[in-house]
Amino acid sequence: MGNEKKIVVIGGGTGTYTALLGLKKYPVDLTAIVSMADDGGSTRVLREEFGVLPPGSVRPALVALSHAPQAISNLFEFRFPEGTSGLSGHSFGNLFLTALAKQLGSFEKAIEEAGKMLNIKGRVIPSTLENCRLMAELETGQVIEGETNIDIPKHDGNLKIQRVWLEHSCKGNPRAIEAIREADIIVIGPGDLFTSIVPNFLVEGITKAVREGKAKKVFVCNLMTRFGETAGFTASDFVEALEKYLRENVLTHIIVNTKRPSPERVKKYEEAHAHFVEYNKEELGQRNLKVIEEDVLRPMGFIRHNSDVLATIICKL
Repeated sequence: MGNEKKIVVIGGGTGTYTALLGLKKYPVDLTAIVSMADDGGSTRVLREEFGVLPPGSVRPALVALSHAPQAISNLFEFRFPEGTSGLSGHSFGNLFLTALAKQLGSFEKAIEEAGKMLNIKGRVIPSTLENCRLMAELETGQVIEGETNIDIPKHDGNLKIQRVWLEHSCKGNPRAIEAIREADIIVIGPGDLFTSIVPNFLVEGITKAVREGKAKKVFVCNLMTRFGETAGFTASDFVEALEKYLRENVLTHIIVNTKRPSPERVKKYEEAHAHFVEYNKEELGQRNLKVIEEDVLRPMGFIRHNSDVLATIICKL
């Protein structure tokens, strides 16, 4: 057990879910560090009414690492239909985590307990245990408050985000900092850049641990841009934005996707103003990064990373 490679995945949401899903099949010691800035939908209501940390960031990571029967994982992801009074739009997993946190008196204990029930391989650790609120400044100088307003813009989503920060400073979770310091490989992303990934680096102590840790630091570049966050981004733009928070030369590897999705698959993304992320190998190479070019596209359905291919590349490092 002691000689397993320690892999830490930093992010939140479906991107992290995808990375964990493949990695859990390997004999590695796995930790997911997830952002606590989420404040949309079901999570927002639970945060406001019960004062818990955002369960919506933790839930996908728990489900990804689960070795419980499929029925239990499915139950965690079950969402009550919109329009049903009281439970409208809530995910069962979010309610379950909230109930556990209330019962056990701590969000961390709730995650641990839920992890046992889901028989997870590895750990899910919030990057902070404090209540944090994400802010963003656009290129026009306008300030946007709250993760969900950045993620689902009410403003013009083509406007570039100049910077993001937390409304109040939040201390890093000591367990998260320790996991990063001990990691052999740190995987950053894939996921929404400013709302799932960067918020982890805004927490005191996390960035310092990433910079100083001896691990290989791998950025899994997104497959598609996201309106309101990364409109028009190339792979270099993603790296540049990350380096604003991490500093230059901290990332050691980038995994870029070589395979273009078919026009049929891209169609519904383009309706949401999302586009294929292009990359320039020379440009990336100038950044002191090892560029790993692979077809990491899932063959069908949503344009997401192929979990197994991604895990194979990461574990080969």
